[in-house]
Amino acid sequence: MARSVRSNPLETRTNRLKLVIRDTLHFVTIGDGLALGYRRTMKGNGTWQARLWTGEKYLKHTLGEADDFMEADETNVLTFFQAQGKAIAFAQEARKPDLPNSKPVTLGEAATVYLAWYKDHRKAYRETEATVNAHILPIWADKLLMDITTPEIKRWHEKLATTPARKRSSNRSTKTAYREQATTSDGKRARRSTANRILTVLKAIMNKAFRDGLVSDDTAWRRVKPFENADEPVTRFLSTAESIRLINACQPHFRQLVKAALFTGCRYGELTRLLTKDVNLDTGLVYISPEAKSGKGRHVPLHAEGLDFFKTSITGKTGKDCVFVREDADPWGKNHHVRLLKAACAQAKIEPEIGFHELRHTYASTLAQMGVDLLTISKLLGHADTRITSRHYAHLCDNTLKAAVAKLPGFGHQVDSKVKAVSSVSSS
Repeated sequence: MARSVRSNPLETRTNRLKLVIRDTLHFVTIGDGLALGYRRTMKGNGTWQARLWTGEKYLKHTLGEADDFMEADETNVLTFFQAQGKAIAFAQEARKPDLPNSKPVTLGEAATVYLAWYKDHRKAYRETEATVNAHILPIWADKLLMDITTPEIKRWHEKLATTPARKRSSNRSTKTAYREQATTSDGKRARRSTANRILTVLKAIMNKAFRDGLVSDDTAWRRVKPFENADEPVTRFLSTAESIRLINACQPHFRQLVKAALFTGCRYGELTRLLTKDVNLDTGLVYISPEAKSGKGRHVPLHAEGLDFFKTSITGKTGKDCVFVREDADPWGKNHHVRLLKAACAQAKIEPEIGFHELRHTYASTLAQMGVDLLTISKLLGHADTRITSRHYAHLCDNTLKAAVAKLPGFGHQVDSKVKAVSSVSSS
């Protein structure tokens, strides 16, 4: 480790507070082309700055506040010697030959690189971009990757988990609206799960920057772990009776989408992109294009009722026509179904109301309860492997426990044939 430079005017807070308040900085050379600067502000406290000569220009970087009135924390408030260490680290990063513009990279710059790559190589670009813009850039955009510390990421991650969920607002709105604070155990788990997903995006940005040689150390974010037991799935699905009630409560054109989801297990976006040419009545297969979330195409077989439904749905349409359109014959958009499903749930007395994805869960859960194996369900849903499928539906496929409790005696219980069960949304 390089030996620290001594400086009588800057080394102690007592001597620094004797310096005149001015716009220019007091500099001390601490290395080849590298100087550490100190400036007292009008508020009285001082700030540290690194200045590096590259041979062509000066690079300047604010390191943090001086410990004039606050105790140093090695992150935002620095002693003279801690500021030297950060200035030297800044110079080492800046002198790396593969850095763009010959300067250390901010997280905002790394995010731009990551999103450009993500757009060409991954799905769900719009959702990822929205996450970056809403939760990551407002906090980290101007922060150099080399300056980001483990405690900072942990504090940010924990704050995400305790902040209420954001409400969807119009593009004209300038103020962020929030939902009510989560108070139930499931609500708090959901917030921790959301925080984990956002942390994953942040770490993905930083990991790409590290792999691309834009930063030399990934220790700071590698040490941050997601919340445990936050992503335990609570898979909600409808009973057959509830599914029928929901279908009957839907408006005619939306009813077609709901039926299609229950017959195929397809996602909303997969169904709204489905073209007439993708439905093969001879083979009884529906082709889901590689635009799907997994990035891979798949064929979904139809049973007799499903085949008849799709035969009716494509009658009179040409190959390039969408199978499902809105009442005005326009294509379905991203959130066009939300209010329609909410209204249908209310009319069908589905409480709590479900999202469109729960129709996919209903399809898979029904198959699992009928004894279909996880690998088959995984292929039908288009999962990359059985891990996701197992996480949601394994307990429904396991008939061992059911067979075990079936051996229990009745303990004198008499079946009352007059009692009728009230259906409700199933969950696991």
